[in-house]
Amino acid sequence: MIARISGKLVYKSIGRIIIDVSGVGYCAFIPFSSYCQLPEIGETVSVHVHTHVREDALQLFGFIQPGELDLFEQLIKVNKIGPKLALNILSGIPHEELREAILQGDIPRLSAVPGVGTKTAERIVVELRGKVDSTGLALNRSPGDGDHHGVRDDALSALLNLGYQRAVAERAVAQVMRVATTGGLSLEQLLKDSLRLLART
Repeated sequence: MIARISGKLVYKSIGRIIIDVSGVGYCAFIPFSSYCQLPEIGETVSVHVHTHVREDALQLFGFIQPGELDLFEQLIKVNKIGPKLALNILSGIPHEELREAILQGDIPRLSAVPGVGTKTAERIVVELRGKVDSTGLALNRSPGDGDHHGVRDDALSALLNLGYQRAVAERAVAQVMRVATTGGLSLEQLLKDSLRLLART
């Protein structure tokens, strides 16, 4: 599973980018919010990736902010919401505002997003209100946490590869990072502390 891509941005348009990594071009679909944060062509960019595997295709969905990726992966778990609609939702409303709309059950705000009707908005609230509230790390991250994104993602990826469910792994990593010192946390220490926490649950 591809979880993150870093390389030279060789193409960008609203909805799609191509990143060159050692001569290999990776195409990823992106929300409008991520497009607005892209650097200029030729500059280095790093995106968090959801790998979507279908019977006839393998698609990458990229996000500049980890919070966008987290919400995207929650949205596609909702009944009748696929990757394209989830991407459209994140393009129509900032992920922080989307999170608040879900928590507050703001059906009118959600249904105002193109492609989302009242019934879909209600499903989002019913199925995600609790999950969004408990995600903790990326969805409630303070602006100063940017240096921890890569370490967090690597630790989460390692836990997923070990067989832990995403929600369980996310809660463990979030809890460890919340009590970490401001000086930072190494990947090795984060992984060890997360596994220790998981072993007690």
